[in-house]
Amino acid sequence: MAVGVSGGVDSMCLLYWLHEVGADIVCLHVNHKLRPEADTETDYVVDVCKQLNIPCQIFYWDGEKPQNGLEAAAREARYQMMIDYCHENNIEYLLTAHQSDDQIETFLMNLARGSGLYGLSAMMPESEREGIKILRPLLEVSRTEIRQYCDDNNIKYYTDSMNSDDHYTRVKIRKNRHLLSDKLDISDSRILLAIQNLGRTRQWMDKYIANRLELVLRPWGTMFAESFLFDEAEEIRLKLLGLMIQKIGGGIYSPRLNSLQHALSNLHSDCQFTLGHCTIRRLGNRILIVPEGKRTTFRKRYEKRKK
Repeated sequence: MAVGVSGGVDSMCLLYWLHEVGADIVCLHVNHKLRPEADTETDYVVDVCKQLNIPCQIFYWDGEKPQNGLEAAAREARYQMMIDYCHENNIEYLLTAHQSDDQIETFLMNLARGSGLYGLSAMMPESEREGIKILRPLLEVSRTEIRQYCDDNNIKYYTDSMNSDDHYTRVKIRKNRHLLSDKLDISDSRILLAIQNLGRTRQWMDKYIANRLELVLRPWGTMFAESFLFDEAEEIRLKLLGLMIQKIGGGIYSPRLNSLQHALSNLHSDCQFTLGHCTIRRLGNRILIVPEGKRTTFRKRYEKRKK
């Protein structure tokens, strides 16, 4: 297994715990070159891995950094480098140190955006990205418990200075989250219970949607009757269309919700448009989705289906 380690308290806890239980792991550390202390943290992670006899791979996020959306861009770059390493080294599992406070903060961030089921169910204990299973074994452990574990075991860790920067929404939520409990009597445990309840619904939907996709997805794309999509409830309809576009277009993520809603609106009648590197077309009662630029017609596919 690979484990993402930043040098912060959460990932150092995870690294030492995995070593303690005898897990066969390789440490992956990404230096984003965003802070003066980043090199010191990299050296520390390397030294710890040497002491514990754990293989360690260091990545550097080089090049120009975006002015806007820096946090999201850094996260995307970090995941991509680790996922690529896993593919190159036949590693099936990537473990991250997200914990229950991260879970609550993610829920509140998505609530502020007006997210639906998938956003409000926050992070799942297990997910998948480009064929690599991402596991979050600390998701039910609090930040306080993690700090206690590190302090009790004399584990040194670094605190990211960006975790105190109020420019970031997550930091604002972290600093003010106590108001929910203090002023409204909404405890962390109640928020986590709501996330778990939403997560169970999400797991059912994921299984149902996966079974539906198996019926229509083909190596060249997909073609199906409009009832396959429009007979479903809207939440399932949006997820079905989003996953079809993601898988056929080769994207890491599904298109944004507003783009999918606009696409569904178009598909109520004959149309042709592109989205997520796919060409999407409706003719009569049939809908076709193929990779953008692929020369595929309704006639050819329809004749093959009849045969």
